[in-house]
Amino acid sequence: MASITDPNISVKFTSVMEEIHNKTLKSYGEIMDMTTELCQSHRQFLKPALDTCLKKCKDDEVLFETIHTFKIDLEQKNASLKEKHNGISDVISEIQQKEMQKDELIQKIEKLKEEQAKRKELIESQNKANKDRLKNLQKARLVFQDHLGMEIRSVHCKTEQVKGEKLQFVFRNINPSDENSAYVVTMGVKEDGCYQIVSSDPELQCLPVLERRLQETNNLPAFLANVRREFISQARG
Repeated sequence: MASITDPNISVKFTSVMEEIHNKTLKSYGEIMDMTTELCQSHRQFLKPALDTCLKKCKDDEVLFETIHTFKIDLEQKNASLKEKHNGISDVISEIQQKEMQKDELIQKIEKLKEEQAKRKELIESQNKANKDRLKNLQKARLVFQDHLGMEIRSVHCKTEQVKGEKLQFVFRNINPSDENSAYVVTMGVKEDGCYQIVSSDPELQCLPVLERRLQETNNLPAFLANVRREFISQARG
């Protein structure tokens, strides 16, 4: 070991320290160069990645905007579809109501047809009955007016109980003491085609019975004959 009293020790120490210092500087320089190289390499590596990330971000923004646009468009289409669906429901409901109205109208038409057929049948029946009654009146006219001096008059009634045109059958040659004395029965035809006895002069108590028998038999000549017989019986009684 060198003695510290050696006059060259200081020079040697300085030389060693400089050598160490130089080696350290060299190593430090190498590290700095390596660091710089690594930084440059890192920058070169990061730049494409950063560009890729930025491009990806822009693409994502475009994608998000597209998705948002699609979402708004979808919501609008859903709203429009819902509105159309409600419109279709309203149309279907209206069609169903019209179908119901159509069925009701068909039923009313059928009912009217049935009622019209019944009215037609009733009118035909009444016309037939009226023709029969006209024939009876004509027969009665021949029997009573031509052979027994009976007079037939047409009168118009305006009372609350009896309205419309009626016929009066005026009988004469009833009372032997006064052959010109008039015995009158007034009658007409109801809306249903039945005979209606309005009154008799003089009054016959049995007139309701005779009227009921007329309704049952529809034989007007027999009714008039019975009325004449009752007038004779009352006049000579």
